[in-house]
Amino acid sequence: MSLNPVHRLVSHLGRSSLEIIEEIGYIGSLMVESFFFLIFGPRRGQPVRWHHILYQMRQIGADAIPIVALLSLVIGLSLAINGIAQLKAFGAESAIVLGVALGVTREFGPLITGIVVAGRTASALAARLGSMVVSQEIDALRVIGVEPVRYLAAPPLIAAIVVLPCLCLVADFFAILGGGLFSSGPLDMTLYSYFHASLEALEPWDVMQGLIKGLVFGVLIVLIGVGTGFSVTGGAEGVGRATTRAVVMSICAILITDMIFSFFLNR
Repeated sequence: MSLNPVHRLVSHLGRSSLEIIEEIGYIGSLMVESFFFLIFGPRRGQPVRWHHILYQMRQIGADAIPIVALLSLVIGLSLAINGIAQLKAFGAESAIVLGVALGVTREFGPLITGIVVAGRTASALAARLGSMVVSQEIDALRVIGVEPVRYLAAPPLIAAIVVLPCLCLVADFFAILGGGLFSSGPLDMTLYSYFHASLEALEPWDVMQGLIKGLVFGVLIVLIGVGTGFSVTGGAEGVGRATTRAVVMSICAILITDMIFSFFLNR
């Protein structure tokens, strides 16, 4: 018996909801397993190797510094250009110092960092693990007694937790620098004075908000990339789909999480 359009719609929504819940559960289990091996792995003969973590820290963090710095500088310039143009109508151009400082540390710094790392790391993890699944390297690891989560998921997760807040600080510095490079002229102040005024306008909690967001974004990016890679099916074509899906899902998760953080932290 064929279903009417309403039944088909409800059935599709139900299946989609179950798939989303299943994926969230799987990603959560990956995080728990990663921390389990980090803490209890040495006792079970499955330690998380520190040189693997350091290698991932270089790939996720150090290699992303140039693009994060460049984009942050451009965002800072854009905020200053548009902000001064709007504030000039009220004769409050000096308020741009506070606006850029708060906007960068609370929102734009972690967002820029998260999106850049999502584009680089989530895609790389999904492609690497997906290729290993297709070529049955994951099964080979299990056969020789190596836990795939300990070997492939835990190092990038720990690395992201460490380096994402550091990248947020880099983004904050260069975005404020960009704002100062443009604003110092219209405001008739030196770049040093601009930085001094920005630091005076900021509270420690303003910076901490961005660092907390960066840490959470890093966890989401790695877990989505790893989870998508482990779930690859369909050969080389499946690897391509997984890579695209990992980036899209990571950016969506970052934006939704940022909205939730902003709602609760700024009330």
